[in-house]
Amino acid sequence: MEVFSFNLKIPIKSWAFDLEDGAHAQAINLANHPATFHHVALMPDCHQGYGMPIGGVMACEKAIIPNAVGVDIGCGMRAVKTSLEGLNEYLIKEIMGFVRERVPVGFNHHKERQENDLVMPGTFGPIMAQEEGNLDYQIGTLGGGNHFIEIQKGDDGRIWFMIHSGSRNFGKKVCDYYNKEAKKLNARWYSKADESADLAFLPIGEQITKLYIHEMKFALDFAKENRRLIALQVKEAFSQIAGALFDEEYDVHHNYAIVENHFKKNVWIHRKGATSAKEGQIGIIPGSMGTPSYIVKGKGNPESFMSCSHGAGRVMGRKEASRILTEGECDKAMEGIVFGRWGKDRKGNIDLGEAPQAYKNIDQVIEAQADLIEPLVKLTPLGVIKA
Repeated sequence: MEVFSFNLKIPIKSWAFDLEDGAHAQAINLANHPATFHHVALMPDCHQGYGMPIGGVMACEKAIIPNAVGVDIGCGMRAVKTSLEGLNEYLIKEIMGFVRERVPVGFNHHKERQENDLVMPGTFGPIMAQEEGNLDYQIGTLGGGNHFIEIQKGDDGRIWFMIHSGSRNFGKKVCDYYNKEAKKLNARWYSKADESADLAFLPIGEQITKLYIHEMKFALDFAKENRRLIALQVKEAFSQIAGALFDEEYDVHHNYAIVENHFKKNVWIHRKGATSAKEGQIGIIPGSMGTPSYIVKGKGNPESFMSCSHGAGRVMGRKEASRILTEGECDKAMEGIVFGRWGKDRKGNIDLGEAPQAYKNIDQVIEAQADLIEPLVKLTPLGVIKA
């Protein structure tokens, strides 16, 4: 861990081994923010985000910062261990084909309402009221970008599958709406906390803040139920095609704010691209497509606000990757793994933004946080579904 404190209101404690300038500048903005508390923690997967670095953790005593939660509220991972000890390529393709027919990807939604266990609250916020009619069609869909469904071989001798998805368009609308409201409040109070850093905050106790917390919590529930419904379809595929039964199952999320006690105070912890790693808590840290993922156990390190990384973290943006990388070298990085061909961007150009080379080395990321987590199972990809 490295500590930066010169000319800062609170220190920055970093586990990032190759912190880029943009992420460092955003961390400085957080450290000098009027609402932040004690220190800012940067995980090994840290890279520049919108307002706050992805792979960052911070605490506020009396405020919540919507952009420090992010647009995909409750985005997270679900990992399921099957009874299978192996799968051949034919069965992998059959399972993936079954799932693709039943789980919409990218911008696609279901054409019929989906039965689900999501409990609608008695009081709606503005985004919930606006989106109520769409939720039953969005739920159970994967999304695009870095979201995926992956079939994996564990070093425990078992086949696993993993899902990465979140609150879909609902979470984005919640973040965008309340960030705008926070900017209005901050401007009214002549606060300059957000003018250039996109870190407008909502004071605790204000009605607008209560509404944000209400809708954020609903987005977390929506994201978790979204992953559960996708997992049901993947389980059905494994069961019908390979006769699998299912064992351990874990679900963790990143991109959220929650009240926790740290350094003898109850504070609003913001984890943006970071997951909770309390002592003994099971976590999931995925690599990129084409590289391993890990099931881990938290060590409860207070210096990271009991947190760890949420993945490998990017070393280049999507556009940069598509400009620098070639299709041939990306195909080579995916040798031996079943996956669909590389997609196209909105201009029709090949999109290499999710290639393994666009991400940090996952084993280095795991090693850099040895004081935060203990690796339990290493999962090697066999087949990947992406938009």
